[in-house]
Amino acid sequence: MNVILLEKMANLGDIGDTATVKSGFARNFLFPKGKAIPASKQNLADFEGRRAELMAAHDKHVAAAQKRQAVVDGAALSLQVNASDEGKLFGSVGTQNIADALNGKCGSDIVKAEVLLPHGVIRELGNYEIVLDLGYEVTATINLAVQGLDAAAGVSDDGSMIEEIEEAEAAEDAAAEVAEQTDAEEPKAD
Repeated sequence: MNVILLEKMANLGDIGDTATVKSGFARNFLFPKGKAIPASKQNLADFEGRRAELMAAHDKHVAAAQKRQAVVDGAALSLQVNASDEGKLFGSVGTQNIADALNGKCGSDIVKAEVLLPHGVIRELGNYEIVLDLGYEVTATINLAVQGLDAAAGVSDDGSMIEEIEEAEAAEDAAAEVAEQTDAEEPKAD
């Protein structure tokens, strides 16, 4: 099916180009989203009348994407996650985690669909370069350091978790106090 593009699309062409696409793609995506119209003589004539308007709208969208790029490009993030001694994560770091961390740090409005992880979710500790696709052929790059929680939680020299020990001791003390109160309140049957 031949269509006239109303927006610049990476794999199809620029505004006003005629492209041949599968009919399902045109009917289910391009036409409902307003990204293209069927190629006919009437539609081509109508398009030429709207060309300046469509180009201005496109330029406005590109400028907005470039503003968003300026906010996040080159940002350095650090995520603390649970990991084994070998550096394997207990779970993974995905697009939503990265978008949330970036929005919290930079005050941006990145959504998870804009975070590109071509090799899938991150499952190992390390430093990663993440690309963000902000639309309209505008991209940004951030640096992500995935670190284990032991660096943030506090680990003693022998590797034992200080916080876990303190929490366990506090729980034992609370249980002992409850047991003492219960023993003191119960009447003794003699």
